[in-house]
Amino acid sequence: MCRESLAKENEDKRMPLEGNVGQMHDDIPLFYSDIMPFLVNEEKSVGEDAFVWFASLIPLVADVVNARFTFETLTAPTASQLHFPAYDRFLKEIDKCIKYLQKQETPTGVELSENEFILHVEGTSNTHRVVRHIGATSWPGRLTLTNRALYFEASGVVSYETALKIDLSRADVGHQVKETSTGPWGAPLFDKAIAYESSELSEPLVLEFPEMTSSTRRDHWLTLMKEVILLHRFTSKFNIEHPVHVWEIHARTIFGVLRLHAARELLRISPPAPANFLIFSLYEDLPKGDYVLAELANAVKQATGLSPCTATSTLNGLNVSHGVSLSNRKDASEEETSSQADTLKSLETTIDQVREEVKEVSVAKATVEEMKEEGIGDSLLILVELASSIKNVLPWLQAVVSWERPTIALCMIGFVLVVIYKEWVGFAIAVVLMSVVGTMLWARRNRIGERHKEIVVSASSDKTTMESIVAAQHSLKNLHEIVKTTNVAILRIWSILIGKSPKQANVVMRAMIGIAVLLVVVPFKYILMWLVLCFFVANSKIAKYMCSEQGNRRLREWWESIPIIPVRTMNSPP
Repeated sequence: MCRESLAKENEDKRMPLEGNVGQMHDDIPLFYSDIMPFLVNEEKSVGEDAFVWFASLIPLVADVVNARFTFETLTAPTASQLHFPAYDRFLKEIDKCIKYLQKQETPTGVELSENEFILHVEGTSNTHRVVRHIGATSWPGRLTLTNRALYFEASGVVSYETALKIDLSRADVGHQVKETSTGPWGAPLFDKAIAYESSELSEPLVLEFPEMTSSTRRDHWLTLMKEVILLHRFTSKFNIEHPVHVWEIHARTIFGVLRLHAARELLRISPPAPANFLIFSLYEDLPKGDYVLAELANAVKQATGLSPCTATSTLNGLNVSHGVSLSNRKDASEEETSSQADTLKSLETTIDQVREEVKEVSVAKATVEEMKEEGIGDSLLILVELASSIKNVLPWLQAVVSWERPTIALCMIGFVLVVIYKEWVGFAIAVVLMSVVGTMLWARRNRIGERHKEIVVSASSDKTTMESIVAAQHSLKNLHEIVKTTNVAILRIWSILIGKSPKQANVVMRAMIGIAVLLVVVPFKYILMWLVLCFFVANSKIAKYMCSEQGNRRLREWWESIPIIPVRTMNSPP
């Protein structure tokens, strides 16, 4: 009786699963995102080091170059533990993605090359819409990305039109992919599009990925296109020309895209950051990521043949066709094995250094993001508070220059003149820099940074609301006057340069010729000493007695007599 009960219980457990396999797969992402954090200690799991070690043997679930970043992304909901159900599901999704991409149709009117593999397709009847914008018109169609190019096929009445090919494999072309906004009649209303520009296109290729809320699809496509561009830029930069080595880099990129697709299916509620699964997009933005890419290029070049542990061999085992023959496979000698082990160790050391840099930069960026969230009013208050130390120094300098402290003024004049005459400018700058270093050491020794962990800015004001509004109006008016004065000055200078006012232009040319002759005849240090003396004497009492109000008036009248070029504003573009 007991055995019958146990058998019946096991049968009841199996029956729902056998009848609802599809539903079970759909619910798995919800399971990992919501319930798995509570089962961290209940399921068999693997740690980060074991995951990286396994990736170094079989580059299927991860690439050793970015395995740690992949692990962090996959285990974000599960306290850095990769459980077997998630691992099993991840592998199945990779296999499903490979089969799905292999079944995709070739773009209309295009014959893919032997080593060209489709990485992503959208715009079909079973996927989300893709819209191309040309001016004020829009054309829906199918978008296909391979490891060499991007293809867009506009939707026709019955079938797709001939595909527009954007070659991403040319490293000598300046490829630029960026975010952009689109909308009806060309109005930039919806931030869900990308714009591709290059020297081969007369106008940018604008593609929109419509979504109700976020811009996840746009970001996904943007990262994938950048990855393909960076892939070919990498092979060109490090002169990777051997077919085996080139396809190894392509295979690593293909696997990275497949892992990204699988992770997006696994974590549907919160899609992962695309760059964490892609080698070149990841290390293009990380600090010292170029060191890792250099180590990767060195490791790929050192491979003398195909081994079972390469991405090329693994991709071939999954029945992915390519143009590289596997007849070059051979067993590595002891020297080659030792050299590859040293290269791998150097690569891992560089990756660890990059991860430490990433942690430091992340902490620094977190403090900056808090600062960016402040409004314009708070930002101005903070700027005024930070500039208060400079504001305290300015009155002292003004008192010295205006000879209110004649002893300090004479000492400063003498010091500056001696430095210029003896040509000790470099020595003086070195003394200033060493003084700054001494101040920094003093602040560190007295733990000034620990005692002053934050800067407190008071946002309170003694003014009433009406007084604040009036003060803001006066400030805006003063700013407007400064802008207008600057515009007039620039237009008057431009009028002199192009000969709009020949009388004033002649005066300026004679003065410039005189200054040029003076600079040729007299050594520059004596001219500089004379300018320093003029600067200090101009603010002294002697200058006040020698100052000619009539000369200042003539100069002001001459400046005001210069006509400006008329300016006409237009609502429509010229």
